[in-house]
Amino acid sequence: MRLRNIPGAKDAIEESIYVIQNPQENKGCWDKVFLQNQPIHLEVGMGKGRFLMDMARLHPEINYIGIEMYDSVLLRAIQKREALAEEGENLSNLMFMRMDARLLPEVFEKGEVAKIYLNFSDPWPKARHASRRLTSREFLARYDQILTLEGTIEFKTDNRGLFDFSLEEVPEAGWKLEAHTFDLHHNEEMMKGNVMTEYEEKFSSMGNPICKMIISR
Repeated sequence: MRLRNIPGAKDAIEESIYVIQNPQENKGCWDKVFLQNQPIHLEVGMGKGRFLMDMARLHPEINYIGIEMYDSVLLRAIQKREALAEEGENLSNLMFMRMDARLLPEVFEKGEVAKIYLNFSDPWPKARHASRRLTSREFLARYDQILTLEGTIEFKTDNRGLFDFSLEEVPEAGWKLEAHTFDLHHNEEMMKGNVMTEYEEKFSSMGNPICKMIISR
């Protein structure tokens, strides 16, 4: 369940040094946003940010941006980030944005993003909401507008219905399925370097198989 209506969340986001304000102003010049000019990886729908914080820690050679559209959820990520800073961990290669993923082409030029992570996205189970799913052909078209030619998308979910839908959308949208599994934690090859999200840890501990795919153009 999404966290909602935390008093002061909007103001805290607008004042946070970890949130990129007015991101559309950086379109075409994202190489100047971070201290180091490095490949940019996005997580769309980052939740409370644990996955990206772990990734930024493990891969200082990559710049990470977490996108979240819910104020109350983003606030939790900011608070975690502030707690790390108080402990002396800066993670200068990680920033957040409060935005709707439908606006990605308005924020990034073609080739400004090297990889996109979609972790345990909202399944939007009703058929009339299919275009809202982050692996729909509508969203794949948006990602196509910002990724490098060699760019990839990694998608993880415990929702088999959403995963099956995504498997059908990939070829229909002109993308290539590089690898996939219906049980990530029992796939030795695809588990190499795997960093778990909060949901992944929760669902896998309950015995739910985790599905994963990697796709490219």
